[in-house]
Formats: sequence, C-alpha cells, structure tokens
Amino acid sequence: MLERFLRVAQALDSVGKWSGRLVAWLVIPMMGGLVFEVFSRRFFGAPTVWAYDITYMLYGSMFTLGAAYTLLQKGHIRTDLFYNRFPPRLQGVIDGVLYLLFFFPGVAFFLWAGWDEAWHSWQIREKSDASPWRPPLYPFKMALPVALGLLLIQGVSEFLKSLYAIVRGRWP
Repeated sequence: MLERFLRVAQALDSVGKWSGRLVAWLVIPMMGGLVFEVFSRRFFGAPTVWAYDITYMLYGSMFTLGAAYTLLQKGHIRTDLFYNRFPPRLQGVIDGVLYLLFFFPGVAFFLWAGWDEAWHSWQIREKSDASPWRPPLYPFKMALPVALGLLLIQGVSEFLKSLYAIVRGRWP
C-alpha cells in the first residue's frame, strides 16, 4: 500500500516538474519585452506603452505558476534551524499535520476564490483600465487558479511522501 502511495507521489511529481519546465520558458518573452523597452527608450527615445504591462503579467504568472515546482524542489520557506535536526519520522508528522491543518484548507480556499474571480474576469473579458492600450486581464487572472491547482497536486504528493517518512522512518 505504501509503495502505491509512493508511485502516486512520483506521478504527481512529474506534473510539477513538467509545469516548472514549461513555466520557465515565460522568462524569454518577458526578457524580450524588457530588452525591447530598454532599447526603444534609450536609443530611440520612444518608450513603449505595453512593455510594463507585459512584464508584470508574465512575471506574475511565472511567480504563481512556479509555486508547485518550488514546493517540489523544497524551495519554500521553512524554519530549518530545528526541523533539520529532527528524525525523518518527526519531520513527516510535522509536515503531514501542517499540510492537513493549513496547506490544504488554505490552497482550497484560494483556489475557490481565485477561480471565482478568474471566471468572472473571463466572462466579462476584463481589460486593464490602468493602461492606454487596455490589455486583456482575464488570461493573467486565470494563472492564479491554474497555479493553485498545480500547487494542490504537488501538495498531495508531498503529503504522501510525509506518510512514507512516518511509516518508513526515511524520506523517499
């Protein structure tokens, strides 16, 4: 049974790896927009209207969509001063309890609220009022529920790994 949990966790990890690698490619259009803006402003004296909007949308999307990959890579903040000194079983108990008490309810709430906001934005085809070229906001807003869905999937994987550590006394 425990080995089945581990296989499920590994399958879920592949989703996190795949999404992280895919999201990393967003840095190319983001940097392209920034470089274009710098050259346009510096050398031609013609700043663009759209570069800032594209940059913050792509950066925000990268930041949120990369959360699941960051969780997979153990890159989120944790109080390692004490945690690393604990045996794997206790680490698994701590992780498992915190996933159940805080992570899953928090992610589920934000997923629900984020989906509601993104779906409403999609329905009305929301556009930015802060920019003269009025870029569409609905694809950008959809990044949050997608990111939270990926984070939830990765959280299930991490929870299963915690169960494995509790039972086996070592991390997979």
